[in-house]
Amino acid sequence: MTQPAPSAQHNGPDKGTLAGPSDAPPRKPGGGTPALGLRLDVRILSLLGVLAALVMVGGITEPDAFLDTGNLQLILTQASVIGVVTVGMTFVIISGGIDLSVGAMVALASVWATTLATQEYGFAGIAFTAVIVGLAAGLVNGVLIAYGGMVPFIATLAMLASARGLALQITDGKTQIVTVDSVLDLGLPDSYILGIPPLVIMFAVVTAVGWLILNRTTFGRRTVAVGGNAEAARLAGIDVRRQRLYLYLLSGLCCGIAAFMLIVLAGSGQNTNGNLYELDAIAAAIIGGTLLSGGRGTIVGSVLGVLIFTTITNIFALNNLQSDVQQIAKGAIIVAAVLVQRRTMRGRET
Repeated sequence: MTQPAPSAQHNGPDKGTLAGPSDAPPRKPGGGTPALGLRLDVRILSLLGVLAALVMVGGITEPDAFLDTGNLQLILTQASVIGVVTVGMTFVIISGGIDLSVGAMVALASVWATTLATQEYGFAGIAFTAVIVGLAAGLVNGVLIAYGGMVPFIATLAMLASARGLALQITDGKTQIVTVDSVLDLGLPDSYILGIPPLVIMFAVVTAVGWLILNRTTFGRRTVAVGGNAEAARLAGIDVRRQRLYLYLLSGLCCGIAAFMLIVLAGSGQNTNGNLYELDAIAAAIIGGTLLSGGRGTIVGSVLGVLIFTTITNIFALNNLQSDVQQIAKGAIIVAAVLVQRRTMRGRET
């Protein structure tokens, strides 16, 4: 009888329960700190060091503007929208997939939720529509990839084009202004809780839930298993196709939530919303330690990646630097992160 691969061992009565990121990795001979766990800790500490260095740079170059409470709140608020998208993207990449359509799904969800017909239902109508549209788009991606056999790159690229086109058709190229006061009020200082914007709190909740799912549930362990070795996961009893469907649904859900947050932040719905979110989310996940080949990643690392990129953008804006310089800096960071990943992987192989 065929035995499961060592990376997909049975664990108790649920034969799909696999070793995941929260399980202790093998220790070196003679005991000591697990090598992989040490690398992950070093990576997180390194990201925190980079973020601290950026805060110092901002404080030195523009001390009054950068360290102002309003500016720090702005950084966190701007990071919140793309951060929620990045949480969903992290799950997809860990599973060995990719989602190029997240920005277009955010745009589609935001314009569908801000039509005059939707706004008649108030706060609940806008929030519900944004989430449902995100889920529906994620469902289409999941079905095409998991059961249609399409390559994730092609399927999500098609969704990117289709969602953008549909968003343009709905708006006819016009900005849809939100008139529901209860939605707009969430973006006002009066709604802050202990000085924290509600959008930041939403981001924190999504991050915490994402961390718990990835590190403390069977779903998270199965996600890691599928990304590490899909065939071994199948032999262990995991329904790989269904797992992939759920992951793209999760990505769509995050896009729907982000669309609602963007509506609150901008006070409108536009077909250009979410532009290049897919690149920012992928980049943040990569520098956070998520492998593009799948099988490894952390929610904390991805969130730190988002904060690093958002802080860089803010510092450059305060110093009146051109956007092309910002893009060059982001590109350099991505290349450096990939090189570090490759070096880390070679170290594990040896």
